[in-house]
Amino acid sequence: MSSTVLTHSATRRRSSRLLVTFGSILMGLSLVYFAGFSHLELIHNAAHDTRHSSGFPCH
Repeated sequence: MSSTVLTHSATRRRSSRLLVTFGSILMGLSLVYFAGFSHLELIHNAAHDTRHSSGFPCH
């Protein structure tokens, strides 16, 4: 019975880790999309300047 509990615990940790990973990816992509296509000039320019300062080409 204890091996079943350990297996169940490991499965829950793995699924929790996957949920956090995919949630983080989704949130990051949403932020990039929002900043990149924002009609608010302040947000768009801040994202643009950040890309240039990190050496990431954006043109």
